[in-house]
Amino acid sequence: MSAPGLADAEAARDELAAALSKVGITLPSLGLDPLSYGGELAVPLVELGRCNASTARALAAALRQERN
Repeated sequence: MSAPGLADAEAARDELAAALSKVGITLPSLGLDPLSYGGELAVPLVELGRCNASTARALAAALRQERN
């Protein structure tokens, strides 16, 4: 059985991964939080995970570029 919104969360995760990849960023722990779609009131969440300082700075720089 699939939680409502699970396909949407998977698509959002994939879109984010693709957009980050275009600017040379990989979040190694990017995925879905399994606990967020396991219960009765499931609301699937995209888990951004952890990254090193260099990746965090690259992500911040990419976000700053987008605003300009």
